Amino acid sequence: MEQLIASLRVTLANTFEMYFKAHGHHWNVEGIEFAQFHEFFGDLYQSLHGAIDPIAEEIRKVDGTAPYGLTMMAQFKTAQDSAIFGNNVRDMLLDLQTANAECIDSLNTAFSFAEKENLQGLMNFLAGRLEEHNKHGWMFKASLK
Repeated sequence: MEQLIASLRVTLANTFEMYFKAHGHHWNVEGIEFAQFHEFFGDLYQSLHGAIDPIAEEIRKVDGTAPYGLTMMAQFKTAQDSAIFGNNVRDMLLDLQTANAECIDSLNTAFSFAEKENLQGLMNFLAGRLEEHNKHGWMFKASLK
């Protein structure tokens, strides 16, 4: 169970990191495509924000403690910080694509541990999150063509 809890903490921290990136890109995007990407990044960060509390609650359901605060989140995340500003939308998209891949990896790991523990409800929740991140991945890939 400890491996499951640890993997869920990584999932939570990576989701937070991707949320911060999407929100930061939303604030800082500039250029001819500003309106389109300001909205795109806004939709993305809202979606990620909506996932944070449910992930933390899943950690609590398996009797773990959910990390909080930037220092604690930094201990668990595998996604890296970045500082991209201005009109380099391509770099912003690549940054989010990389963070999304980290989220997918952590979700897959958590799913494997949930499967070992035969936690069907948690597996369903994680499968739903994976589906959402796969959709994000498709959108990043299509936008980068």
